[in-house]
Amino acid sequence: MALLAAIFLVAACGLIYELLLATISSYLLGSSVTQFSISVGLFVGSMGIGSWISQRIERRLIGTFVMLEVMLAAVGGFSASLLFAVYATGVHYYPTLLVFLVVIGAIVGTELPILVRILNTYGELKTVVAEALSIDYLGSLAGSILFPLLLLPALGLVRTGFVVGLINVGVATYTLRVFARRIRGLPYTVVCAVLALLLGAGALASDHIGNALEQRLYEDQIILARSSAYQRIVFTRWREDFRLFLDGNLQFASLDEHRYHEALVHPAMTIAGKPSRVLILGGGDGLAVREVLRHPEVEEVVMVDLDPAITSLAQTFPPLRELNGGVLNDRRVRIVNRDAMTFLQSGSDRFDVVIADLPDPNGEPLAKLYSREFFGLAGRRLARDGALVTQATSPFFSRRAYWCIERTVAAAGFKTLPYHAQVPSFGDWGWVLATHFDTDLTRVRIPPGTRYLTPAVLRTLAVFDPDSDRLPAEVSTLDRPNVLGYYLSSAQTWQ
Repeated sequence: MALLAAIFLVAACGLIYELLLATISSYLLGSSVTQFSISVGLFVGSMGIGSWISQRIERRLIGTFVMLEVMLAAVGGFSASLLFAVYATGVHYYPTLLVFLVVIGAIVGTELPILVRILNTYGELKTVVAEALSIDYLGSLAGSILFPLLLLPALGLVRTGFVVGLINVGVATYTLRVFARRIRGLPYTVVCAVLALLLGAGALASDHIGNALEQRLYEDQIILARSSAYQRIVFTRWREDFRLFLDGNLQFASLDEHRYHEALVHPAMTIAGKPSRVLILGGGDGLAVREVLRHPEVEEVVMVDLDPAITSLAQTFPPLRELNGGVLNDRRVRIVNRDAMTFLQSGSDRFDVVIADLPDPNGEPLAKLYSREFFGLAGRRLARDGALVTQATSPFFSRRAYWCIERTVAAAGFKTLPYHAQVPSFGDWGWVLATHFDTDLTRVRIPPGTRYLTPAVLRTLAVFDPDSDRLPAEVSTLDRPNVLGYYLSSAQTWQ
């Protein structure tokens, strides 16, 4: 029974380490599918290497298993903090990641055959193998559920590594106790005790360690950092400038966010026939809602944002609540924490204005929100005389991606009006306005209280310079997310 429990915990811990390393790489490097594909492939391949190595181990199987658990606790437990430290230095991140994946995968792959051979002394081989594999698979399932739903949001990345390392030390210690008569346990016990102290100290100090390492990734002081089930949330401040980063990507800077949000919201709001019902996809910080509520005819705003951690902070975190004016507590605003595409698919009620204030398409999960299918679903929820607007990245820094989004919106059945503006924190930034009728920016009425938009500024927004003007681009679909390739190609150019 003790060995079966060990198999379960070994499998769970191994999968958590795999997910932990892949998540850190996605956070630091972007492109989650690439990072998870590389991590899973290397981890599983290294498990195969470990299984092959296990056949050469013929003696002292229990002692070898304990030693492997100690090694796994040491390598896996400190992996998250060391990866952050290596990335902060700016060198050798990928080689370090590969070493962690290969070593952890090889250890996990070596352990299971050894445990099966130990179990074989207690029962028939076919029964032992069936039980061991079934427990191993169940342990992997447990790890895959616990990591995103409990460990990551509750403990964060660095502390999760230390805590899972402590579990490995616990497995080693318990094994020593169960098989005390078959193994000389004193040296192992001393090593386990020392390692447990180090991992425990790391777990207790993980907030300080994580903050110190993460602070090196940002120019300004971090005033709040939190991991949700979906992303890493970081707020920074320097003097009067307050900034939000999601997975390391800047979402807004308080000094100039009004330029972005005024340009995003007001053209669509005033071109629509009667903007009484407004749907905002994304925008969980509440800043787009703030601009929408400048229009007195608005009766209802439905804001759909996947991450409840963001919308909760927008309601309760003082710097953000001050910036958005507390609008998420307005009786006209309804918050829905749900995937934007799923929300569009699941209903049939229509809105006068649809505003897509979503992160850039820098990964496969986000690229779907810039697909022909996505904009087609949005069109079904739009009133016939309504207006849709989407942020569309930079027509200068991501030129082909921007015009890919414009063409994709048109392919969904809209008449499009591309426009752009200077937002100092981002540079030249673009949007695409979409309607079912011909329109232009001369119809836009600027509400009172704007800090950027004026009639003179409006006349310049639809004028593109030669180095940001239209380029040929393929339509982006769910099957072929062309916008992702264009975006990543541009990112590599400007890096």
